[in-house]
Amino acid sequence: MIRFARILLTAVLLSPPLAQAAVTVGNVEFPPQQTVQQRALALNGAGLRTRLGFKVYAMGLYLRAPLDDAAAIIGDKGEKRIRIVLTRDLEARQFGDALLTGLEKNHDTAALGALRPATDALLAALNAVGEVKSGTEIVLDRLGNGATRLLVDGQQRGDDITDTHFYPALLRVWFGERPADSELRDALLKKPQ
Repeated sequence: MIRFARILLTAVLLSPPLAQAAVTVGNVEFPPQQTVQQRALALNGAGLRTRLGFKVYAMGLYLRAPLDDAAAIIGDKGEKRIRIVLTRDLEARQFGDALLTGLEKNHDTAALGALRPATDALLAALNAVGEVKSGTEIVLDRLGNGATRLLVDGQQRGDDITDTHFYPALLRVWFGERPADSELRDALLKKPQ
């Protein structure tokens, strides 16, 4: 009997945790897992971006392992996914301009200059999309080699951006010293229950 109890306890301790349920934010569902280059990533947190009282987008952050520290997320070199679903109609250019503003707020002139080719590539890919309606999904993946990939509604836009410093720079838009939305930052750092 004692041996059976030990085996049962070992099985429980070694078994994977119970599946986490999807999280809904602003009528947008975020599944508990996503895959980037065959790497399973777990939802770290999800929240709503508001500006001047308007809901702009819902965002989920997917990581290899849960992290609740902004610096650790920025410094982590593994695969990641930022999944953004717009909650209002916009021009893709407006979304790109907001990203550029976030980069400018969280980087000095020299860093921005070094990031310029990558920033230009991302903005060109976004501008080519044109109008984006409420419900449009924008995904920014960090690949295993450090490159950044943009997908809009499941379709890759532009070439992979190979500058390995670019994805951490993008993360600073939400996790830097001057985040786009501090409530959203806090939601992304809080693992869903």
